[in-house]
Amino acid sequence: MKKTIWYFFLTFSVLRLYGQVDSLPVPKIYHVNRLTVSILIVGVSVANVLSVKPLRDKPVIAETEFNSLNPEALNSFDSWALKQNPADRKKFQQISNYSQIPYFLIPEVMFAINKKMRKDWLDISLMYWEGHTITFFSYNYGFLGPRFQNSYRPVVYYDEIPIEDRNIGYNRSSFYSGHVASVAYTSFFTAKVYSDYHPELGIKKYLLFAAALVPPAAMSYLRVKALDHFPSHCMAGLLIGASVGIAVPEFHKFHNKDISIGMFSSPTGTGLTMRWKFS
Repeated sequence: MKKTIWYFFLTFSVLRLYGQVDSLPVPKIYHVNRLTVSILIVGVSVANVLSVKPLRDKPVIAETEFNSLNPEALNSFDSWALKQNPADRKKFQQISNYSQIPYFLIPEVMFAINKKMRKDWLDISLMYWEGHTITFFSYNYGFLGPRFQNSYRPVVYYDEIPIEDRNIGYNRSSFYSGHVASVAYTSFFTAKVYSDYHPELGIKKYLLFAAALVPPAAMSYLRVKALDHFPSHCMAGLLIGASVGIAVPEFHKFHNKDISIGMFSSPTGTGLTMRWKFS
């Protein structure tokens, strides 16, 4: 019996040395309750759909409001939005609207073809769309979103554009950019998950996060050219989307944290302690 065990470990070691035996399974990085996350996605998606009409039915912009507009009051950073060609508005609106769809699907392809990630494709995908619904929900119902903020879109300032296209209530929804937030979420979620599955990247993972800035920056450019947002409103969308993109995967790593709870006693009293070691 002892010889059998010895030969087994010797054979395993030799085969492992020459790469013929895969390493032991690596523990799952993320914990995803598929039922809970699926219910969350459906429920929040319904709430997001119901929010569309109220946001589009804001009060029309009155003539007195147009008369009170003062472009000179804008800071130099945002004033760039008032130096665009209004004739290009529709073109950039279409590009910014339709370019989102294929971009949102690119991470799904990457999750499926990457050797380290494909085995967890379903969990990562659920997590990915969970974050998308949260990003939309934050825009539709959050205090920083257009439900509570009434900020004129740049198009309101352009006299060259017909008044019926400028006075609609939806033009009170410049802050913040939902398009940019969604693209930023996609970029940073992808960078976060990829770097979690490839710890061998080391500090090079920060290059991924730097690259993740490019797509939302490009979307910001398109949204300003479309006269739909000021640069600072796009920047706010980028920060919010990026935060959700990093926070959602990190939240699902909760069970992998080194958490310890215990009691402490000191001359001043007794209490409960908790230590949380971040990965």
